[in-house]
Amino acid sequence: MKLSARLFIALQHMIPQHLLSKMMWKLTRCEYKWLLKLILPFFIRQFKVNMEEAKNSDWKSYSSFNTFFTRELKEEAREICSDKKSIASPVDGAVSQLGEINDDLIFQAKGHAYSLTQLLGDREDLGKKFKKGEFNTIYLSPKDYHRIHMPIDGTLKEMIHVPGELFSVNPTTVENVPALFARNERVICLFDTDAGPMAMILVGAIFVGSIETVWHGEVTPPTAKEIRNWLYEDEEKSFIKGEEMGRFNMGSTVILLHAKNKMKWTNELKAEDAVRLGEVIGMIK
Repeated sequence: MKLSARLFIALQHMIPQHLLSKMMWKLTRCEYKWLLKLILPFFIRQFKVNMEEAKNSDWKSYSSFNTFFTRELKEEAREICSDKKSIASPVDGAVSQLGEINDDLIFQAKGHAYSLTQLLGDREDLGKKFKKGEFNTIYLSPKDYHRIHMPIDGTLKEMIHVPGELFSVNPTTVENVPALFARNERVICLFDTDAGPMAMILVGAIFVGSIETVWHGEVTPPTAKEIRNWLYEDEEKSFIKGEEMGRFNMGSTVILLHAKNKMKWTNELKAEDAVRLGEVIGMIK
């Protein structure tokens, strides 16, 4: 590991991750026009944000950094794949890793794997549903669109909030922090679909202490000390492919899990590939 990477990882172990994320939560919701005039033009230039895709392309009209960061896209900006057996990318981002779950282990990066059951909040009943199934980890960078959409039609069954660390999820940290995704705070959304059970896991990160869903609103913060879960068996919460289901207030990672022999990723898709919301990333068997 390079010295710069060692220092970056060591710093993350030392800093008060949740306190800094709480401060960032407040800062990104400030409505000081003078501050936005300093931050937004720089951010747009630095990360090459395509404002022409935004439903509101005038950066001056956003009331806070967070309203800008979670901006809505124009309807025609993304086309959702229409084949009923196709699985759409739920976000704009880049594939970190994908493939078959090795019994209870998910590949993170060279030399690192983590426990499927641990990722799912130590729920062995859920782990059994996805053992030897398929996973896809998609990283959202600061320039990306940060709303999350359904990859296929699904009915919500359960949501679980797992408290945890808030390490960065950029490539340097993913390659060097063991079991990163099973250690970070996360919101697990479980659906029944035509491809069997599906989990969409929204992983928090440093400065990303805020995750929300359309049916619940902001799940975190506040960060609870214990795992929380919500059951929806008696509530009909169904979503169609392409429909918004949640968002990150700052960027992070989405992990998709599918059961064994229910679907397959497209042959062309591989680690480090850029993906866009709505494009085909897999097919139901």
